Amino acid sequence: MTSDQRLPRFAVLIDADNTSPRIAEGLFEEVAKFGEASVRRIYGDFSNQRLKSWADILQRFAIDPYQQFAYTTGKNASDIALVIDAMDLLHSGRFDGFCLVSSDSDFTRLASRLREQGADVYGFGAQKTPESFRQACRRFIYTENLLPEPRASGPEPASKSTSLEPPNAAVPILSKAVAQLESEDGWVRLRDVGKQLSNLVSDFDVRTYGFGKLSDLVRKTNAFDIEQVEGGQMRIRAKRENRSGAAKTRSRTRGAGR
Repeated sequence: MTSDQRLPRFAVLIDADNTSPRIAEGLFEEVAKFGEASVRRIYGDFSNQRLKSWADILQRFAIDPYQQFAYTTGKNASDIALVIDAMDLLHSGRFDGFCLVSSDSDFTRLASRLREQGADVYGFGAQKTPESFRQACRRFIYTENLLPEPRASGPEPASKSTSLEPPNAAVPILSKAVAQLESEDGWVRLRDVGKQLSNLVSDFDVRTYGFGKLSDLVRKTNAFDIEQVEGGQMRIRAKRENRSGAAKTRSRTRGAGR
């Protein structure tokens, strides 16, 4: 990228009622990986004591608060205001994409509509977020993966003590990605596997399994043969026993179809 080229511009819209302020720093660090957070807005009733923790950090991250009083119990004026603003920003033509920060499935249709218009949509929400909203986004990042790491009490650096899922839980989706890319000898480049994973599952994230790199996760599963090739690139294939099992499954499937 040349110096005169801008990063893609994103509007970051936060549902304060469904998002913890503890993820703020990690959120904007994550957005910076793929674009510029040109607009930063948060929606909620900040007269409510429950949102005071958000109010305390808005200035630090240059987030503009949009006050929405809860006039009627059970009605969420904040959600409606966020949707209206999202559509206004979309039709301004100034943005390449949107970051919708919420665990609320009510934003599923908004995410779909924005993508229909050609905008990239990145969702951010808790692991409990309904699948409909997660899959409506180009990519979905669990906010648990954005929480600050615990500080070390001694000279050793602190490490993330727990992961959202065990490493072996990633084997089915990794195996599917490898199978879809499979070559004559079964070997595929890890870089290509990473791209395929993004196409297959919007919420795949190596941090969910406690790792920072895909290669480390693949090694930990112990389900794949690993080989370094010329240029330092890595390629993998399913281990022999896994390939045999997959072949038997395909054979049974073909037999049942006769």
